[in-house]
Amino acid sequence: MTRMFALVDCNNFYVSCERVFDPSLQDVPVVVLSNNDGCVIARSNEAKALGIRMGAPAFEHREIFEKHGVQVFSSNYSLYGDMSSRVMSSLNRIVPDMEVYSIDEAFLILDSLPQSPESFARDLREKILKWVGMPVSIGIGPTKTLAKIANRFAKKHLEHSGVLDLGSPGMRSTCLELTDVEDVWGIGRRYALLLKSYNVRNALQFSRQSRDWVQSRMTVEGVHILLELQGIPCHFLDRTPRPNKTIISSRSFGRCVETLQELQTALACYVTRAAQKLRHQGSVCSGVTVFVYTNRFRQDLPQHSPSGTANIMYPTDHTPTLIRHALNALEGIYRPGYSYKKAGVMLTRIEPRARKRPTFFQPGAGREKKEKKLMSAMDHINARWGRNTLQPAETLYAPGDWGIKREKLSPRYTTSWDELPVAS
Repeated sequence: MTRMFALVDCNNFYVSCERVFDPSLQDVPVVVLSNNDGCVIARSNEAKALGIRMGAPAFEHREIFEKHGVQVFSSNYSLYGDMSSRVMSSLNRIVPDMEVYSIDEAFLILDSLPQSPESFARDLREKILKWVGMPVSIGIGPTKTLAKIANRFAKKHLEHSGVLDLGSPGMRSTCLELTDVEDVWGIGRRYALLLKSYNVRNALQFSRQSRDWVQSRMTVEGVHILLELQGIPCHFLDRTPRPNKTIISSRSFGRCVETLQELQTALACYVTRAAQKLRHQGSVCSGVTVFVYTNRFRQDLPQHSPSGTANIMYPTDHTPTLIRHALNALEGIYRPGYSYKKAGVMLTRIEPRARKRPTFFQPGAGREKKEKKLMSAMDHINARWGRNTLQPAETLYAPGDWGIKREKLSPRYTTSWDELPVAS
């Protein structure tokens, strides 16, 4: 049997996570909002049918929410992250050859199957729904790009019942002809406009161009897209995610912040999160950039959006050290009399911890060993008992209502002992 790719995509992922633990949300319009309950970032099919746009400010649709009984939720990233892990681990139990592509998508390799790829995918879909409660759509094709297109049709067209296999040339041609060229994976807006100027408007027309014609206008990446649409694989599974070269942690505040102490508390929280990500990928860093922004939409207020960088002599992943450097940088850019709306931190000059080499002037190995054990213990405790079970004292300088606004937050059903669902 020819090796096939499958793309598994969770349907309306954030909404589906909320529905798993609240069956009353089935078949009713549901939306999930971004940080500070600002914009719509996820919609159920029922909400889409009401004309609620993705990315629209929530206040613009307040009347629609009230008129049609739309259920509105603040983003619950603890829940969504854990549900994603459950979906991915379930997929990996069944198909070990997989690539986690995003929080709600994974590519699989289907070969040596005891049944047809479509039958296997339908069984897989039922198992994920039974084990995790998550509805998924599955697209199958001889390349990743064709699997992407198949998934799009499986999700949008109910007659496919959530699974579509583009292994047959006839079905493949039909779907390619119905796919606008800008909807092809890897073709951005600029190339789409270029192709349309040559009257290449859909994926089928693009797939019939010559390699030389495509390369002269779209470089080798365009040729890879062309070959993938023709059923020739150019993109394979990325089983080892590349470590981030920079790590950013930032948030908009629930209200404007003016005092240095509140900014210090916020930045300490953001550094703590960024440092945990740094350790998770086995890296250290030697640069910390902090930034603060006033509200650019409030032109009646004075504007000030500075940034500052601290250079660290010895690369580290030690949270207290990173916090100390970040707060020093903050003191250098802070100006009183401004109302700040957002702050953040960026870790730079990241390198693998294994590549870190000791120098003659570096603090002793004993101290570094203690720091490593402390961070390992903190990460382990927080992973088991919930984020912020252990946290640096600097994150508690000025607790208050400056944090992000999440007035419609659902319980953290799977990651907090205090919020576990109760069976009755």
